[in-house]
Amino acid sequence: MILKTYDFCARVYIKCSLLRLMLPVGRTEKIIGGHEAEPHSRPYMAFIEKNLANNEPSYCDGFLLNEDFVMTAAHCQANNYTVYLGVDNTKSLENDKIQDRTVEKAFPHENYKKNEFIDDIMLLKLSSKVVVNNFVKPIALANHDDVTLPTSCIVSGWGQTHSNGRISDKLMETNVTLTENSICTELNDLYIICLFLQGDSGGPLVCGHGTAYGVVSFMYQYSKDLSTVAYTKIPCYTDWITSTMKKALSKK
Repeated sequence: MILKTYDFCARVYIKCSLLRLMLPVGRTEKIIGGHEAEPHSRPYMAFIEKNLANNEPSYCDGFLLNEDFVMTAAHCQANNYTVYLGVDNTKSLENDKIQDRTVEKAFPHENYKKNEFIDDIMLLKLSSKVVVNNFVKPIALANHDDVTLPTSCIVSGWGQTHSNGRISDKLMETNVTLTENSICTELNDLYIICLFLQGDSGGPLVCGHGTAYGVVSFMYQYSKDLSTVAYTKIPCYTDWITSTMKKALSKK
């Protein structure tokens, strides 16, 4: 789906659901690759294997909110899922540090529409509680009180190590710096990002003192030389997250 710049910016502003992010295409090898994360330094990260209608596996990232729930993007919906926590290398998913869980129920945002990416956020209720330890720990979420956009963040995931390249087996990460958006200043005070690790749908944008501020959503191509990447803005969904988890747990 192609959006005009005005529509894209206006929709982001009105819905309060996305941060504007910018990635200069063509000079992305180091940006995409980032660097290898210290083993188990991001214990909130979740590697999600999902099976579609044709039973072909595909993958998304996510992050642990508590012993019952993982957050990811709504466009990562599938017929069923296996969530792996405590993962460093995706080629070694059977070591004693890793906990795997199936998903009891997925809760995509009720307003999400395929190919539109608005309200691109989803909670996965795990089939059984995870055991919190040094390798598996939840991450705190930014909330309504976090009104100031952070300037320094980290993106991590099992993304592409090179442009149009293979997906990394090792957890990768890169520092990102949020700066003022120069494209849409006539509409609102949205922001852009200059660095991004591609291939990490559903992964977290972690800012400040280690809180999750965004969920990796989609890339929008302005031109052959300029793309933007959007994150679902977590502080806008605090009430939805709380109510969804409460309803899911009350049905047990």
